[in-house]
Amino acid sequence: MITKRIIPCLDVRAGRVVKGVNFEGLSDVSSPVELARYYSDNGADELVFYDITASFEGRQLFTDILREVASTIFIPLTVGGGINTVDDFDRVLKCGADKVSVNSGAIRNPSLVYEAAQKYGDQCVVLSVDAKRVDGEFRVFAKGGREDTGMEAISWIKRCVGMGAGEVVVNSIDTDGVKKGFDIEMLRAVCDAVNVPVIASGGAGGTADFVKLFKNIPDIDAGLAASIFHFGEVAIPDLKRELRDNDIIVRL
Repeated sequence: MITKRIIPCLDVRAGRVVKGVNFEGLSDVSSPVELARYYSDNGADELVFYDITASFEGRQLFTDILREVASTIFIPLTVGGGINTVDDFDRVLKCGADKVSVNSGAIRNPSLVYEAAQKYGDQCVVLSVDAKRVDGEFRVFAKGGREDTGMEAISWIKRCVGMGAGEVVVNSIDTDGVKKGFDIEMLRAVCDAVNVPVIASGGAGGTADFVKLFKNIPDIDAGLAASIFHFGEVAIPDLKRELRDNDIIVRL
């Protein structure tokens, strides 16, 4: 069994970390630089930084805050938000990101995945998918979960992996912020469809939800969460000890 990764997510708006429920009702949490340093020092395997309104507002990602975050931490950093061109990949990587997450930009221009993978390597390109059940299928949403694209999620993910996406973050809008567990059905469908690392996002309410995730889907690579870490409901070292006690391999 591969070593499972635990990844906090910083959803950043106007320079502050925020969190909502089902992608709505965002409330202020903390400074991204302070939180990033805390997670780097306290057992996180990686960190994800999303500028969550960049695509919706049609602007570039905040690079000044990103540079400060990148210079503060000593774990891999994935960055997304407003990534629409290969130049955006270049700009974010030069700010210190290790991987670049693309969502709405790939929906508008699917060849962006291929072009970025050709230039920077598959391992650098992370496909982030916001998905929700609509009329009995998993549907892809764009612009921070605001816009139904009409595309079926599993086929979209397979297409992008075929073009070079080296990792997939699956954000379930149905379970986001609800704290009743990860979307096992959706995540299993994605893992069955592709052979690249898959990261589960949306729904973690406690340590037991991570145990259930890794036990139910042995192929899943990582669990991502925000509010339970941000508000101190779950400490990453405690979570990892619980996972280890359940025979799930983690880096302590």
